[in-house]
Amino acid sequence: MSKRETNTDVFLIGTGIMSATLGTLLKELVPDWKITVFEKLANTGEESSNEWNNAGTGHAALCELNYTVERPDGSIDISKAININEQFQVSMQFWSYLVNSKRIHNPKDFIMPLPHMSLVEGEENVSFLRKRFKALSNNPLFAGMEFSDNPEKLQDWIPLIMDGRNGNEPIAATKIDSGTDVNFGALTRMLFNHLDDNGVTIKYKHSVHDLKRTKDGLWELTVRNLQKNTIERHTAKFVFIGGGGGSLHLLQKSGIPEGKHIGGFPVSGIFMVCKNPDIVNQHHAKVYGKAKVGAPPMSVPHLDTRFIDNKKSLLFGPFAGFSPKFLKTGSMFDLITSVKPDNIFTMLSAGAKNMGLTKYLIQQVMLSKEQRMEELREFIPNAKMEDWDLVVAGQRVQVIKDTDAGKGTLQFGTEVITAGDGSIAALLGASPGASTAVQVMLEVLDKCFPQHIEEWRPKIKEMIPSYGLSLMENPALLEEVHTSTTQSLITTEKEPFYS
Repeated sequence: MSKRETNTDVFLIGTGIMSATLGTLLKELVPDWKITVFEKLANTGEESSNEWNNAGTGHAALCELNYTVERPDGSIDISKAININEQFQVSMQFWSYLVNSKRIHNPKDFIMPLPHMSLVEGEENVSFLRKRFKALSNNPLFAGMEFSDNPEKLQDWIPLIMDGRNGNEPIAATKIDSGTDVNFGALTRMLFNHLDDNGVTIKYKHSVHDLKRTKDGLWELTVRNLQKNTIERHTAKFVFIGGGGGSLHLLQKSGIPEGKHIGGFPVSGIFMVCKNPDIVNQHHAKVYGKAKVGAPPMSVPHLDTRFIDNKKSLLFGPFAGFSPKFLKTGSMFDLITSVKPDNIFTMLSAGAKNMGLTKYLIQQVMLSKEQRMEELREFIPNAKMEDWDLVVAGQRVQVIKDTDAGKGTLQFGTEVITAGDGSIAALLGASPGASTAVQVMLEVLDKCFPQHIEEWRPKIKEMIPSYGLSLMENPALLEEVHTSTTQSLITTEKEPFYS
């Protein structure tokens, strides 16, 4: 027999970084609101936000080459890089507020300073990187960026990558020391611990199966208690669907018109992880290269220093893979059951347009470990197979929708779908995702609670001083924000406790 719980203001579905961020914002703005969180797994942040599931870069567009596009006339469009960097600065301000106000503690447990670098080979790519550097380094958001095509300088910056490399091919890199490594799994757990301590109800092993609008304008969720194998019904005024790849199915079940004609295409990832500490300690940076022709943007090769489980790690990848699951813990029927009468032509159009992507994914799935090692050796010429293991990362579901570019366009960003009346919102998509979570959730507040925004504005400005302003257009504010967030969040220890 099912039971019904009422008198809840907000439901958050999923315990990832997005729900954690929205819940924390709301707890600051309206502490008396009742918030309930449903999570089908036993712990917080075990899917896309988990540190081993490809969610730890700290995207600030400092090194990701796909955020700066070369125009037909040879100039570089840096607008997307500026936008993403500004959004990451918003996240940094909010985290700084949480640390300063003692909502969360020990920032070095989730954020560490780390140089961000871009690396290219070949005359054409070196020319592109030089033009990119000139375009970015003139912008205050990217102050301090360096460029070098001198092998001796690069040997100093990235010795592991330069050792054993022949000197025939032109090579160049940019480096900026203000980058970070962010452990979003650790941050997510910190935020939910804070919410748990402050009256938010978190129901683990509770899977949301259905949701529908009631006659009185509330949302009723049908939830299976996986521990007791019982069905519960809960109602609330507002629902945020932050269930990673699982969000699409729930958005479809909501029946809102804004969720029509939207599909999803799952892409999994595989990383190579170095298990030799002598190798790990020879590298200290995030180094991004260029995606191969035909490869999706999420497959840009990069060699990352990461700080996970109080230990310095080294990851290379990602290699793309394919599974019809929308979550790592999902069902093999996720893809097929997401095809509905309203999105079938959108999905078919996407399939016809992206045959190259399909071919690429098949090739990636078929790679042997030795073939993956050969790709790794393009970064680390002396890499040895016995020093590296394979780790399967999380599932990403790329949004497919009809746009001005045509029917069935595959999107590679983060998307929030909001009902016209603001009563429900769903997060879809992938990168830059976690790094821009605060900005994305501020946009959810703006769309879903317009009647409260003016009342909330002073508190939001207290938490995020740049709220409503462009840091790029306010250099004094940018310097103030950078100084305050660095002092709050970034440890300057010469010898970190990681080993």
